[in-house]
Amino acid sequence: MGSLIPSNGALSLFVDYYEMTSGKANLDNGMNPNATENYFIRSIPEHLGSYLVVAGLEQVVDYIMRFRLGRKERQWLEEHAGGALDDEFLDYLEHMHFKGDLYAMPEGTLAMPNEPIINITGPSIEVQLFETYILNIMNFQTKIATKASRVVNAARGREVIEFGARRADGRDAAVLGVRASYIAGVRASSLLLACKELGIPFSGTMPHKFVQERTSELQAFRDYANSFPDSAVLLIDTYNTINGAKLASIVGRELAAKGHRLAGVRIDSGNLLTLSKKVRKILDSNGLHSTKIIASGDLDEYKIDYLLSHGAPIDSFGVGTRLITGANYNSNTGMGGVSALGGVYKLVEVERSGKMVDTLKVSDDKKKTTLPGRKQVYRRIKQGVFEADMIALWEEHLSKEWKPLLVPVILKGRLVRKIPGLESIRKYYMNQISMLGEEYKKTSGARRYNVLLSRKLMKETSLLTARFGG
Repeated sequence: MGSLIPSNGALSLFVDYYEMTSGKANLDNGMNPNATENYFIRSIPEHLGSYLVVAGLEQVVDYIMRFRLGRKERQWLEEHAGGALDDEFLDYLEHMHFKGDLYAMPEGTLAMPNEPIINITGPSIEVQLFETYILNIMNFQTKIATKASRVVNAARGREVIEFGARRADGRDAAVLGVRASYIAGVRASSLLLACKELGIPFSGTMPHKFVQERTSELQAFRDYANSFPDSAVLLIDTYNTINGAKLASIVGRELAAKGHRLAGVRIDSGNLLTLSKKVRKILDSNGLHSTKIIASGDLDEYKIDYLLSHGAPIDSFGVGTRLITGANYNSNTGMGGVSALGGVYKLVEVERSGKMVDTLKVSDDKKKTTLPGRKQVYRRIKQGVFEADMIALWEEHLSKEWKPLLVPVILKGRLVRKIPGLESIRKYYMNQISMLGEEYKKTSGARRYNVLLSRKLMKETSLLTARFGG
C-alpha cells in the first residue's frame, strides 16, 4: 500500500525552507554532527480526553527511507532560490540516503503527553529535514485516531461509520483520516478511494436528492429498495421523519413479502433521541424488528454518549465533520478550542567532540521547556491493566515489570521492523484500549494517567535547566 500519498522526488520539498537554509549553513561550516530529535505531544486538548492513539508511522517511515531530492525539484530550486542553495548542498540532498536510527511506539499504541513517540538519531541536517513531514503526518493521524477512539468508546459496541470526506481539510487528509479512524475501531467509511487503498469495508445509504427528485417519498423508497432489496437503508428525514418512517415501513413489509429485508433507516436531523424512539416503535409495530436505525448529523462522542445514556434505540452512527477534523469541542456544553494537537519535534541530544551530549530547550514558558536526552518510555502492567508509565534516559535499565514502548524501526539506515498491515495495527490497538482503565476513557471528566520521570532524567533536567536557564 505504501504511503497513500505518492512518495517520490516531489515530496523532498515537503519541508519548510528554514530546514534547508540551516542545513546549508551547517554544511558550509562543517557542522553535520549526529543528533537526536524527539517527536512528542506536549498536551492533549481539553475536550480530546486523557490519552492519545499513535498513528502515522507507516507514512513517516516510507518518507524517510525514500527521501532524496528529485531532478525536477533540484532544477526548480536552482531557478527559484536565487543561488542561496549551492551545488554542494543540492548534491548532498540529491544523493542523500538516511543512515541513522529510528525508534518509535508502534501504531495503535496508547501514548501520553510529553512521552517521546519517535526517537530519531542521525546526521543533523537530515533529521532536521524530516521535521515538517513528521509533524504533519503524526499530528494529524494521531489526532484523528484519538478522536475516533473516543467516538467508538462512546458508541458502546454499536458500529461507527466514517462519513467525513467532504469536510476533511483536503484530499489527502480525507484518505489518511479514514486510515487513522479505522485503526481506532471505526468499522467502515463512505469514501471508496480510501476503502480501496486500505482494504477496509465501505458503507453508505442514500442522499436527500434521491428523494427530492421524485414526485413522492414513497416512490423514492420503492425505487431504492428495488435496486437493493437486501441492503437498502432509507433516509427518512427529507420532509417529515415520522411520516418517512411510516412510508419506509410500507416498503419494508413489501420487501418481506418477497423474501427480502429492509436493512435500515437513517435519521440525519432533528431531535435524534425523541425521533429514534418514535421510529423504533413504528418499525416494530410493522414487524420490522431487525431493521436498524442509523443516526447521523453533526455527531461526536458527546452527543452519542448522551443519546445512549438516555435510551436512544440507535444501532449505528455515521460520524463526519467532528471526526475527520478531530474536533476539540464539547457539543453538550458548546465549549472547545483549536482542533489541533500540539505535537513538536525537538533536539534532545547532539554529538560534540565525538560524544553524544544531552541538550534541551529552556523557555520562560515552562510548558515549552523540553526533557533532555534520548529517552525510552516504559509501561507497567498489572493484571492486564495499564498502571503507570515512566520516561527514562536511554541508557537506563528498569526492572522487568517495566516494558519499553519504543521499538527499533530503522537501524543504520536499514528497515529492521516490518510495518504491519492495517488489520494487525487495528487488532493491536484493540488490545491496547482493552487494557486501559475505564476511568481514563470517560467522555467527560476522564482521570489523568500517571506518567513518571526517572530520577536520572529529573536530575539531568535540573542540571541542564540550571546551566542554560541562567
